Amino acid sequence: MTSWFRQYCFYVTDIERSIKFYESVGMTCTSRTQITDDIKEAVMENPERGGFLQLAEDRTIKGPIDMGTAFWKLYIYTDDCKGCYEAALANGATSHTAPHRMERWPVEMAYVLCPDGYLVEFLQRDQSPSENNAGGSPRDQSVN
Repeated sequence: MTSWFRQYCFYVTDIERSIKFYESVGMTCTSRTQITDDIKEAVMENPERGGFLQLAEDRTIKGPIDMGTAFWKLYIYTDDCKGCYEAALANGATSHTAPHRMERWPVEMAYVLCPDGYLVEFLQRDQSPSENNAGGSPRDQSVN
């Protein structure tokens, strides 16, 4: 059996605002679908690498998104952590943690809360990782 992760789907309260937010940090909206009269979806990605993030707006859900406690954060790998952080703030995000260097790993990272409150981590690597650092394989971690 062969299996793999390909796509994640988040509910958002305003799909147009969310598309603008993810485009501001370097993603591309590659698909839009009207599922029902009340549900719209959009796919955000970098078509050259990584998985998809599917955004779904369901107009029957009232009020803010209830995330519960299961979801921790969404990683976005980048070659410009500070630029992503600043673009995110200019497009509806709120700062959680400003860009900073990590002593334990060869990375710069920053955190924002997207317009719907999901924690988003921007991660910029200094070097291509080895199998022994920063979790995962070089394919998973590299932004080169």
